[in-house]
Amino acid sequence: KATEEGASYSSPVAATFGGKRRVLVFARDGLVALAPADGKVLWEFPWKPAIRASVSAAVPLVVDDRIFISASYGAGAALLRYAEPEPEKIWSGDDVLSNHYATSVPHEGLLYGFHGRQEQGCHLRCVEWKTGKVRWSEDGFGAGTLLVAGGHLLLLTEKGELLLADAAPEKFTVRARAQILPFESRSH
Repeated sequence: KATEEGASYSSPVAATFGGKRRVLVFARDGLVALAPADGKVLWEFPWKPAIRASVSAAVPLVVDDRIFISASYGAGAALLRYAEPEPEKIWSGDDVLSNHYATSVPHEGLLYGFHGRQEQGCHLRCVEWKTGKVRWSEDGFGAGTLLVAGGHLLLLTEKGELLLADAAPEKFTVRARAQILPFESRSH
């Protein structure tokens, strides 16, 4: 109720910046920073897809004072530095890591995630956190979800295949794979 923003599919994120607790909400038209005690709007960062019928589903990622946001439908990705009264944009681009549904994961200065719209075929990518430089891209991979565990990527494709791969900036290397679900899957 703090804003007139429409809801998105993204979950709110609580984080501490400069010793102050804040809540980040990736709403329909952009990222909103709120004071959790009273819901006061601290700032709004416009970041909306070009298509109104779209969704912003990826959860904002916070590492130190940096915030990564990403959406498909022409919005793209941005890395922000938290500040009040407004954040500082470090980099942005639609050709870097446009998350449709699944949130990217940070690991050792890199972001791993799915770039592109699910129905058009996604690409699995490794991107430098600080610069937005794409280190590698596995084209035609399809959509899925992923997490980092023990220095590896665990990926569940939308076709129900589970892959174990190296979390490495040089190249994408699959170590093991198994068909664990016989049907489409869009969640962990």
